[in-house]
Amino acid sequence: MTDLCQNYPLMSPYNKITREISNKLVQDDNSDLDWWQTSVIYQIYPISFQDSDGDGKGDLTGIRSRLDYFTETGIKIIWLSPIYKSPQVDNGYDISNFTDIDPLFGTLDDFKSLVKDLKDRGMHILLDFVPNHTSDEHEWFQKSVKKIEPYTDYYIWKNPKEIFPNGTKIPPCNWLSLFGGSAWEFNEDRQQYYYHKFSVHQPELNYHNKKVREDMKKVLKFWMDLGVDGFRVDAVKELMEDPELHDELCLPQYITCDNEYFKINHNYTSDWPDTYEVVYEWRAFLDSYAKNSTNNQTRIMLTEAYSGIHEVMLYYGNGTNEGIQLPFNFHLMYGNIEFNSTVYKYLIDLWFDNMPEGKWADWVTGNHDFRRLTTRLGINIVDGFAMLSMLLPGTSITYQGDELGQTDSMVRNDQEKDHNKGGVITNRDPERGPYPWNDSQNGGFSNNKFTWEVVNPSYWEMNLETQKKAEKSHYKVYKQLIDLRQKPTIQRGDLNLYVVSTWVLAFTRRLPGNESYVIVVNFGSEMEVILLKESIPNLPDKLSVAVSSINSGYKDGEILDTKFSIHNPSKPLILRPKASVVLTTDITVVPTTSPENITSTTPTPTTPKSNSIYVTNNKYLTWFTLISTIIVTFFGKYS
Repeated sequence: MTDLCQNYPLMSPYNKITREISNKLVQDDNSDLDWWQTSVIYQIYPISFQDSDGDGKGDLTGIRSRLDYFTETGIKIIWLSPIYKSPQVDNGYDISNFTDIDPLFGTLDDFKSLVKDLKDRGMHILLDFVPNHTSDEHEWFQKSVKKIEPYTDYYIWKNPKEIFPNGTKIPPCNWLSLFGGSAWEFNEDRQQYYYHKFSVHQPELNYHNKKVREDMKKVLKFWMDLGVDGFRVDAVKELMEDPELHDELCLPQYITCDNEYFKINHNYTSDWPDTYEVVYEWRAFLDSYAKNSTNNQTRIMLTEAYSGIHEVMLYYGNGTNEGIQLPFNFHLMYGNIEFNSTVYKYLIDLWFDNMPEGKWADWVTGNHDFRRLTTRLGINIVDGFAMLSMLLPGTSITYQGDELGQTDSMVRNDQEKDHNKGGVITNRDPERGPYPWNDSQNGGFSNNKFTWEVVNPSYWEMNLETQKKAEKSHYKVYKQLIDLRQKPTIQRGDLNLYVVSTWVLAFTRRLPGNESYVIVVNFGSEMEVILLKESIPNLPDKLSVAVSSINSGYKDGEILDTKFSIHNPSKPLILRPKASVVLTTDITVVPTTSPENITSTTPTPTTPKSNSIYVTNNKYLTWFTLISTIIVTFFGKYS
């Protein structure tokens, strides 16, 4: 993250410099897109999704009970965070058995039933694959401690660098844990240190050992045999380390590191070159499995790596070896309120400018390790980010609840469950709160008074059922965007990005013979008048509103005149702060909301009522836009 967030042009001057980015992802318009390219991928955090047995914790049967939700919404791929057998020291990322279900979530039979139900609905399932480490309770580690073959070298064991006469031991090198302190833990039974990048209870596997690689392929096969369609690979950048144990040095800008993780260059423990070799092996293994299976559909991999753009792109492949399909793209998730339109354009450009020919992009806006989008950027920008992630070329990945604008839970110190905070890890409980289904007890998540994580107290108004009933809501915008993703233009069309003003970003999707789309997002805190034809070339005289954010004031199907100018005052595009719209050349779009008294599930924007007149009354619109246009034009040319 630190590599990406340096040297952003945060306060660039107003400009209309554009760069065309051709969508080179689908070169043959007659070719079929694969199943993972056309659907949203929806991340389920199982323990927080739906409780079926009243213990206050979500489970597999609970997920099965909510499958209608995905069918109704148009979601065809779900990805489950870890459900493997685990002591739950790190919420399931400390695995004691890779081929069994933790009783917390149910049984293997429950999982098989879930897979069957999904397949019956034409859906796909992805699992978290956590190959970097195991639990210290795993059988492999227990045998490795005792040097029982073939497990002796399944983990990274090293002798102390030095032992003083008083018995004090010095770790093999200065490597640090992400959870704080040294990454080396001394085991009294074996009389050696083992390496752990994360918790002391999560010893790292040794991927220099070919037997470890083969055993992990067996894990992949086990789950594919049960119908799993692919895997999200956790913490892949930490998979391999320098076998010679070189000490890691301070970053150039620091004189001393003081054992602070982010002050150190982790070039010996993260993004180690041999890591890609293992990933390429996995891709070849999945391809071979699909080829030799009765169901020869593609099995996919997604990778989680908070790395520099060059390192992330290598997961696609190196020109000789085929890599995985979707390295996670966190560029939008890094956004904060300081980022203007130039920064967001830069982040989007950065991915496409570096992505290898013929590969497919993806867009992540949230997950279980980061504060929720609404907490980071506010409720009013939720729809705008949904438009970015859904309508930019590539696959969109949604974290459960983000489609509602769910906010972080309010967690007291005595309610904390994330016991691994420390080092560079902050408490992650707030973003892991239960899903709010309705306004009943605990938002319909559980009938237990106490849930594993506290439910956000706003569930009485912020819930799925309420948003379904509202004439306009974040959920309904999300559902519209999913439908829009099935359009050929969105799946295959070219992309052009435009910095319309300091805080307004626009992009177009065009495909010959199909309707075109113009997406406009206002990241700023002020109302903006957008002169569409001055900002974006080759537009028709009229555009229709296909989708609008709930704070925009626009109705679906409303017609806008792109010819607006000082000499032709008519109806331009006016966006409230944080508002966004999707416009289309198809002016036959039928409004999906009532012309009057549109209701929403969020409070009415604080913009003065008189401003809303400008969107619906040409008498007042003309004078306002004349003055606004003069101001925008003057400062656009001379600021």
